[in-house]
Amino acid sequence: MSSNEPGPASEPAPARPGRKLGRIVDTAGSAHRAWLVPTRERYLASGRTLSELGLSVPLAKSKLSELLRGVGHYPRWEVVHRLARELDIPVWPLHRLWKEAALDVGKSRDWVDRSTEGAIALTTARSGPPLDHGALRIMVTEDYRLYAGNFLYGEARDAAVEDTFAMLWLTWDEALASPDTRRYAWNILRTTVRSRAGFRDDRPVLTDAAFDTVALRTRTSTEGQAAQLTESLELFAAISRLPDAQLDVMVLRRLCGFTAEEVSDLLGIPLAAVRSDERHAERFLDDTIETHVLPPQTGGATP
Repeated sequence: MSSNEPGPASEPAPARPGRKLGRIVDTAGSAHRAWLVPTRERYLASGRTLSELGLSVPLAKSKLSELLRGVGHYPRWEVVHRLARELDIPVWPLHRLWKEAALDVGKSRDWVDRSTEGAIALTTARSGPPLDHGALRIMVTEDYRLYAGNFLYGEARDAAVEDTFAMLWLTWDEALASPDTRRYAWNILRTTVRSRAGFRDDRPVLTDAAFDTVALRTRTSTEGQAAQLTESLELFAAISRLPDAQLDVMVLRRLCGFTAEEVSDLLGIPLAAVRSDERHAERFLDDTIETHVLPPQTGGATP
């Protein structure tokens, strides 16, 4: 599964005349892809041609092709909004992701505001997401924020979680068709958080989390805190080198304090898989660093 395209593959698109739509260019960033990928998938599933869309969207066929491949100048919202209406794409989450990507590629807030003026009424008239999407959001938002907080700070953490639910809304049909909606949603969160986290040697940086561990807070002397901080930094550098599944489990178990059962429910994976990932991660840490003191487990020892 591509890190930029969470969830199952789309159904085969209906045959259409003309040249096949090219792939998204490598220069399109993760924020741009966050709304471009589901928009492309909706177009491909529609069975319509670019020529047909061009009758309703104020762009030539060649420009529509460029827009759907991420080529050229970043598109203005009034064009994307018209395309969304034609393809029956929820406007509010699309606009949020479009705006985040516009700022990411260097567009000013003034440019964003001017680009949105022509469609501001429909953009701001937010309709609600599907009821089951809303129910899932209520259940997992705080847990998502705890996880994201180990990689991102404050507004960046909150934006990553909010964008996760926007992407989930845009691809809700795919989420429902996937083997487990919770797992589908988690893959989006992980991809979103990792795309914005700091990296060192191609692995996400967790060192900032070392400044707020149980082990560090229980040290009373300055010397003890300094020693524990050094040890924690070494430990978190090792944790960051774990495979993705093991890293997620260790962050949730040891840094967020979740029980194994809670991790299983949040990630949408079997309890046995959580315990297996934790055992393998512990062995890796034992082999990587000679001495480490993990924040205490909750929910008892892993069998």
